[in-house]
Amino acid sequence: MRIGFIGLGIMGRPMALNLLRGGHHLTVWARRLESMQPLLDAGASGADSPAALAAETELVISMVADAPDVEQVMLGENGVASGGRSGLVAVDMSTIRPSAARAIAGRLLAGGIDFLDAPVSGGEVGAIAGTLSIMVGGSSAAFDTAQSAFACMGRNIVHVGDSGAGQVAKAANQIVTGVGVLTVAEALNFAARSGVDPARVREALLGGFAYSRILENHGQRMLDRNFKPGFKSWMHQKDMNIVMQSAHELGLCLPVAAATAQMFNAMVGSGLGEEDSIAILKLLERLSGGEG
Repeated sequence: MRIGFIGLGIMGRPMALNLLRGGHHLTVWARRLESMQPLLDAGASGADSPAALAAETELVISMVADAPDVEQVMLGENGVASGGRSGLVAVDMSTIRPSAARAIAGRLLAGGIDFLDAPVSGGEVGAIAGTLSIMVGGSSAAFDTAQSAFACMGRNIVHVGDSGAGQVAKAANQIVTGVGVLTVAEALNFAARSGVDPARVREALLGGFAYSRILENHGQRMLDRNFKPGFKSWMHQKDMNIVMQSAHELGLCLPVAAATAQMFNAMVGSGLGEEDSIAILKLLERLSGGEG
């Protein structure tokens, strides 16, 4: 399949490389030429705009920062909509508000371009390994068109529902992971401040109902003080903001998510935004009178 890929950052670059390895003909575009170069070296073609990229592909994928970026590459000047032919399928794999995804889908569909919102979970490790969880909203026909591309990038691929449904699933995912990271950090900090070895406490918890992949994986990284970013704190702050904006639109009470969102706000405000989200442990340590 002839695929175009827009956005070649920490997630987009390995995802695009996996499409090449899967045998697809790939054309790429990014704002900075240096971001494109590794893909060009690997055999991809380059385009000078999203419009030019869309003109020569059957499927266009974007992986950018937030809704304004998606709107710009899809609908802005020299965007996908101005170059794509009727029948093109556009897929956005960024994390944006469900309402924004639905609005973009409607504007693209008016020009004959079908749109899928397909955010992912799994971080940089999953992007590199091609094991991402992909949550998809949009038409069944567009989903079928994109299946071979999704299979190169992920393992757990679920067509959740109509436009926006993928973003709803991703927001739910970020509630669970955000709250989970905060909960594990609280538990380990509680153990340490109580004078008990947090590593032994974690070992005990892993054998009971408190077990989770977050406790297993992120808990160990907290114990190792490994805060190298795989998913930066400012990104989780952005995603929790999406959750709270969506809750406001729906008039929903999300008290635990709201508290977690405030903690990620505090992380960014205290200078921890570029560290991994598990560095929330450091914030709790500071708040508890420790060094952090």
